[in-house]
Amino acid sequence: MAVKGPERWTTGISMPNGLSGAMQAIGGFFAMALDAVRFVFVRPFQWREFLEQSWFVARVAMAPTLLVAIPFTTLVSFTLNILLRELGAADLSGAGAAFGAVTQLGPMVTVLVVAGAGATAMCADLGSRTIREEIEAMEVLGINPVQRLVTPRMLAAGLVALLLNSLVVIIGILGGYVFSVFVQDVNPGAFAAGLTLLTGVPEVIISCIKAALFGLIAGLVACYRGLTITGGGAKAVGNAVNETVVYAFMALFVINVVVTAIGIRMTTG
Repeated sequence: MAVKGPERWTTGISMPNGLSGAMQAIGGFFAMALDAVRFVFVRPFQWREFLEQSWFVARVAMAPTLLVAIPFTTLVSFTLNILLRELGAADLSGAGAAFGAVTQLGPMVTVLVVAGAGATAMCADLGSRTIREEIEAMEVLGINPVQRLVTPRMLAAGLVALLLNSLVVIIGILGGYVFSVFVQDVNPGAFAAGLTLLTGVPEVIISCIKAALFGLIAGLVACYRGLTITGGGAKAVGNAVNETVVYAFMALFVINVVVTAIGIRMTTG
């Protein structure tokens, strides 16, 4: 009889150490990810769960995003402006601020906060349900945990990351403007004129795609790790939460390199 539900991929990260365990973990993650994507198009869609999780992730990630984005983006802009000033190209500070904020700072800052705040909370929630055997109870009732729990959380993380990305980009550009104009005496007109010198619609689209993909992956990693806890009580849940941050960051940096390379090739080729 064919195995249905999560039983066919819950042997992932909690497997013994070694190459075989790592391969099984990766295979289990991709199997769950494919199931989650497939259930996006299967009725009924869990709209209530999706909206609740979207609000939850936005609520826990909004304040950390602002607290991280303001100093991080302004510091990068300030450092870049110092370099441009030494090269005699201070008027290009607007181009550097826009390009850096849109292509790298926005997606990276957003997803680091979403993965560090929202994804860990998702993992803790699902991990607690797993050790209380609520997931098994759902399966007994004929409810697919992937459709009911994973797909809405995956989409919620992607949506919130996409929306917060715009906020971080705006903060980065405004921070660069304040430091350039009021601290480093850059001409305001030159700063504004340089905003679109290197950054256009293709860069904005790539930034949005990166942010959405980062959010989706962070949500999937959190759900997978939360559902693959095999025992150990609260300690196991804590370990799963810590591993979620590490695994999510590793996956996100790899995806960032790949998407950035593809975007550069598309915009220049």
